[in-house]
Amino acid sequence: MAEAETVPELKSVPVNPSVAAEGSAAPEPAEAFNEIYDRHFSFVWRCLRGLGIPAAALDDAAQDVFLVVHRQLAAFRGDSSARTWLFGITRNVAGNHLRRARRKQAPLEPLVEDPAHPAPGPHEHAEDAQAAAFVADFLAGLDAKKRELFILSVLEEMTMPEVAAALSIPLNTAYTRLRRVRAAFEAALGRLS
Repeated sequence: MAEAETVPELKSVPVNPSVAAEGSAAPEPAEAFNEIYDRHFSFVWRCLRGLGIPAAALDDAAQDVFLVVHRQLAAFRGDSSARTWLFGITRNVAGNHLRRARRKQAPLEPLVEDPAHPAPGPHEHAEDAQAAAFVADFLAGLDAKKRELFILSVLEEMTMPEVAAALSIPLNTAYTRLRRVRAAFEAALGRLS
């Protein structure tokens, strides 16, 4: 009877061998990706919505963002925060999706509210829908630079240095744009009353 062949044990190979030396405690690339996905998925989703991705295309756009993250994770040096890096990828993916939609000449759907949580009542739902519609209308009226700044600083509550880094603008420019967009938001709220 023939002897059973022994299969050599396969070792996992890091995505970037120069980063993780033999025997180091660096996390496996899959673990690092899973951690980024778990921690930042909702951030990416909200940014995609704010950047104008229609509700029907959000799943595809989020998947595209995390495909890029998976491909580029080994090259991420940590020069910026993970959220700043993710927003840059998200902004590029959103731009690609919107350009593709314009080329297909498919009408963009307006942002729709998330499915309601079962606990709040009808009054809370109506208030939430009004607030979401107001913010969506306000965002639609802003130019791209102000919209991106509003999303990151006001909605996502990123620090101004993170916002400036994500948008590749000087810090003082970011503060100036923030003052202007807040003034416009307050004026819009005043007209609502």
